[in-house]
Parts: sequence; C-alpha cells; structure tokens
Amino acid sequence: MQRLTVDHKTTYHYARQVEFGDHRLMFRPRDSHDLRLIDAQLTISPPGDVSWYHDVFSNSVTVVRPGSRSNMLSFKSVIVIERYPHANIDFKIENYARTLPFSYPTTEIPDLGRTIERQYPDPERKIIEWTRGFLNPSGPTDTQEFLIGVTEGIKNTFTYESRDDPGTRTPVETLNLGSGSCRDFALFMMEAVRAVGLAARFVSGYLYDPSRDGAGATMVGAGATHAWMQVYLPGAGWQEFDPTNGIVGGANLIPVAVVREPGQAVPVQGSYEGTAEDFIKMEVDVSVTAEQ
Repeated sequence: MQRLTVDHKTTYHYARQVEFGDHRLMFRPRDSHDLRLIDAQLTISPPGDVSWYHDVFSNSVTVVRPGSRSNMLSFKSVIVIERYPHANIDFKIENYARTLPFSYPTTEIPDLGRTIERQYPDPERKIIEWTRGFLNPSGPTDTQEFLIGVTEGIKNTFTYESRDDPGTRTPVETLNLGSGSCRDFALFMMEAVRAVGLAARFVSGYLYDPSRDGAGATMVGAGATHAWMQVYLPGAGWQEFDPTNGIVGGANLIPVAVVREPGQAVPVQGSYEGTAEDFIKMEVDVSVTAEQ
C-alpha cells in the first residue's frame, strides 16, 4: 500500500485583467479497490461558483466560474490517497486470450465499443509495420510478452520531450519524429495495440517518482500531469501500461481520468474574454510525495 499526497497547482497569467468563462477541471480520482481517496481540497483564485458532475466515462469533473476579473487565475488541488497497485505483473488472463490473436466475448464487444477500433489514419500502414516487430512471425504471440515488448520498445527507441503546447500528436507523427511527450506515447501505444485487435483507453493522472523521496530510479514525467494507457485483458480486466517509463502494471501511477481519446481528459480547460495577446503564460507545478 502507498499513501501519497498530490499537490497540483495550475496558474494562468494575463497582461491585463480579463473576465473568465467556465473552467473544467479533472483533478479528483475515483475510489476503487486499488485506490482510496482520503482527502481532497481545491483552492481557486479568484474564487467563484463551483459544481461537479460525472462525464460519460464516470470521471469526476469540477466546473468553476471565477467570480471576478483578474490578471491571474490559479487552481490548487491537494489530494491524499491510498494506492494498492498490482505487485505482480503476471496478469490472470483467460486461457483463450493468453496468445494473439484472440476475440473478445460477444457479450463484451458492445461495451468495449470504439476502444477496439483504430481511430487515426495510417495510410502507409506504418503503425502496423512497427507493431509487427513484436509479433511472432511463425505462430501465436504471447499476449503479455507482446504488451511488455511494446511498452519497453517505445521507452527504449523513442526520445521523450516535454511539450506545453496543447493537443496530442497523431500516432504517425510520433513515429515519424521518433519523439514525443507522455500523451503522444500513450496514444501511439493505444493505436499500436488496437492494430492487433486489443481494446485500449487513454489515462490522465499523476506519477509518483520514488527517487524524489530518495529511493528508486528517476522517472520521466513527474512534476506535471502524466499520461499512460490501459488495455483490456479478459480475466485480468483493464491493466495499465506507461510507455514513457516502461511501467507495466499500476505501480506509481495515480489515474484521474480514463477516456477513449486524449481530448476527453484535459486536466484544465476553459475560456476568457480578450485577445490572444492578453495571455502571457501557464505554469503547472505538481509534486507527489509518499508518507514516510
């Protein structure tokens, strides 16, 4: 069990006082058998009206309407959780799904829906060709070994870069560049495993880096929001894979939003009345610490 505190602050700076529209925040994780939310506090400056709802995926969404004009807008979220990640990555996969290819049960396909479908153009079949490098050319491929191989293959052959600009590169763009951010890698892996018929989802949340507490190797993506992906494995359910760090299983990962595609899991999005020149910069500061 890990008891972790996540301190996340996002601040927007403007050249003059502006009026703000609604802002949509995704900071709060859901309670589950592997994650218990102990405490959650949200501070907004300038203060305003706050409401909550669950989106189509049952993620918790906070809607904020700041009550006054300002040249700065900040959101500070502090959550305390207990995390019970899988210690063993030997997933309990149903026998029929232990090798690729396999078909999901007909009763589950309607619910898995578009998570199985490839959703980005690949006219030259570059993603498919890249993925074939992890398949056994002479027979069935072990499902778990395939997923571990893809996860580690992205970490070992692509170059990580931190990008503050909004949006996510298409999988083909990421492959052509050989580099990307955590959200680019997560989306790339989603399309790679979908190419062999696996269901995949995008996850936004936080990463605990044990090295910041003096233990373990340094991880990439700490200090900001993080992104990874999940694959649905019959018998084992939705399992987490972080290609940015080569992580298989949920250790050190704190999921907040689980969605079909990256645009549905933006941690903060909103509007203001003014010109593009009024916006100066955005600052994001995230720390995840373990209780000693």
